[in-house]
Amino acid sequence: MEDSKSLEPYLEASPYMNYHDPQIQTIIKLLLEKNTSESERVKSAFEFVRDHIGHSYDMNGREVTRTASDVLEKKHGICYAKSHLLAAICRGMDIPAGISYQRITLYDKPEDGFCIHALNTVYLSELDKWIRLDARGNKEGINAQFSVDEEMLAFPVRPEYDEVNYRTNYVEPHPDIIEVLESHTDSLEMYKKGLPEKLEE
Repeated sequence: MEDSKSLEPYLEASPYMNYHDPQIQTIIKLLLEKNTSESERVKSAFEFVRDHIGHSYDMNGREVTRTASDVLEKKHGICYAKSHLLAAICRGMDIPAGISYQRITLYDKPEDGFCIHALNTVYLSELDKWIRLDARGNKEGINAQFSVDEEMLAFPVRPEYDEVNYRTNYVEPHPDIIEVLESHTDSLEMYKKGLPEKLEE
């Protein structure tokens, strides 16, 4: 499902944001106990997924994880899967969350080709605004942080390289993304050769 004017769809559990899973519920309980404000809970959820769930490509993890519970159990996923987990945790804390996408260069330059990158949207009721967060995982050259003002994403887009911020706030993962995840069994091969280069919004 694409953009919704209502916040309710961004709170619902789904096959990929399956926050009723017992392991996810355990994480949610810990976050709720440790943090009192909404922004603190979102920041802690973001940092948990960013720092404690590996990016499959960075760690040479070949298993393809798809659902939020898969990602938490296996402790890794590519950006698509990690965005499912962060959305699930936020929704499970009764904080609306969706998914946004970017078209970026696959390695660094346009001649390397392009890929679709996933990040999250989260609605902060105390500020009455949506923010974007990227829990892909930091490494040399990537420094995504929690911020309610200026975005601090893993990949600030470079229009001169034909990179794009897609502005649709998806309730559910884009169908093309699901097809990619469901049709591959080797995460590294998927990352190198199977990622879509653009999305039809």
